[in-house]
Amino acid sequence: MEGPDLSPRPRGVCRGAALTLVFATVLATAAVTGGLPQDEERPEGAPAVRSAAASLDREDVARAAADAMADGKSGAAAAEQFVSRSGDRWSAVYDSEEYEEFAEALDGEYTGVGLSARRTRDGGVEVSRVSPGGPADRAGVRAGDRLRSVGGQDVARRPVTEVVGLLRGDEGSRVAVGLERDGREWTAGLTRTRLATQSVTVRHLDGAVVIKVDSFTKGTGARVRDAVRGAPRGAGVLLDLRGNAGGLVSEAVTAASAFLDGGLVATYDVRGDQQALYAEAGGDTARPLVALVDGGTMSAAELLTGALKDRGRAVTVGSRTFGKGSVQMPSTLPDGSVAELTVGHYRTPAGHSVDGRGITPDLVAAESAEKQARTVLGGLRGAP
Repeated sequence: MEGPDLSPRPRGVCRGAALTLVFATVLATAAVTGGLPQDEERPEGAPAVRSAAASLDREDVARAAADAMADGKSGAAAAEQFVSRSGDRWSAVYDSEEYEEFAEALDGEYTGVGLSARRTRDGGVEVSRVSPGGPADRAGVRAGDRLRSVGGQDVARRPVTEVVGLLRGDEGSRVAVGLERDGREWTAGLTRTRLATQSVTVRHLDGAVVIKVDSFTKGTGARVRDAVRGAPRGAGVLLDLRGNAGGLVSEAVTAASAFLDGGLVATYDVRGDQQALYAEAGGDTARPLVALVDGGTMSAAELLTGALKDRGRAVTVGSRTFGKGSVQMPSTLPDGSVAELTVGHYRTPAGHSVDGRGITPDLVAAESAEKQARTVLGGLRGAP
C-alpha cells in the first residue's frame, strides 16, 4: 500500500495535485491504487470531497466508523462494510498496519510471499507475477494461476485489497494459499519473508535496449531515465509495461520525462477542479521508442502509456490495457484506519478517458507481441 507522496512534485503541479498511486491491485502482495495526498495536506476548512466522479464521501465513511466505535464496535469494519455496499471496486479501507505495509512496499521492500495478483474480468483473482526466488516461486506458483483461497478463506469475490490483507502477516509466519491451474486444484503452504522489489530490469538486444518496468515504486522513474541515458548511441528502446499494475504517479511522470522534453503528461479532476501533470524538460526525444502493453498494464502504467502515445513519442504494441483511470484519496478515520475513496478520473493528453476503457495500442498483437514490437522498433531505427 502507499502513503502520502513526499517526493518532489513535478513542475507545474500545484500542492493539492501531487498524485500518489496506491491502486487496487497487488504489487508483490501489497495492494496499490491511484491516490491523492491525505487530508492533512488539504487546506484547512476545505469542503468534503463531492464530485460526479466520486461514489463515496469521506465524511459519510468517517461517520459510519465513528458511530460503530460509539457502540463499542470496530470502526474499520463498519467503514469497510459501508464502502463495500457502494459498489465502487477501487475504494477500500485498511487498518493502520496494512497502510504502513503499503508504504513500505512502494519503498521497495515488503514482507510477503512474492507474488502479484490482479482481478480477472470474470470477477476472480489470479497471479499476475511471481518474484524469482521468493516463497511462491519456490513452491511452483506461476503467473496465470487462479487464487482460490488464502488462509482457508475463499477469495473469489473479495476485493483484491482484502486478498492482500490475508496474504500479509509477520515475517516467518505461514499461510496456506489455494490455487487452481488447468482444472487442477491444490494448496501451497508458503512462509512469509522479507523481500526486495526490483522494479526495473534492462537487457540488451541487437540495436535495442529492453527496459522492463514491473511497477512504479520509489526510484523507478530515475532508473528508467538512467537506462535511457546509458543506452548505446543509435539504439532504440523497447519499454515493456506488460503486467505493470502501477504504483506512484510521480514516478510514472519521471519515467515520461525520460522520453519527453517537457509538456503535458495527463490531466485529472479532484474536488471538481482540473489539475495537470507535466514532464520535466530535457528528455531523449530522438531515440526510437516502442511501448509494449497488455491487459495487466494498469493505472500509472496506463498514464505513462497514454502520454507517450498521445504525444506521438512511442508506437504502442500489444493488447488493450486494463482501464484503471480513477483517482483515490486516502483519508484517516477516527480509529486510525485509512479509507481510500474514489474522487476523480484522469485523462490522457488528448483528453481520452482511460477508466473502464483502457488504451488500445497502435498495433494489436496478442501473440508474439514482443517479436512484433522488436520488428516495429527495427523499422523505426531504419526510418529516415
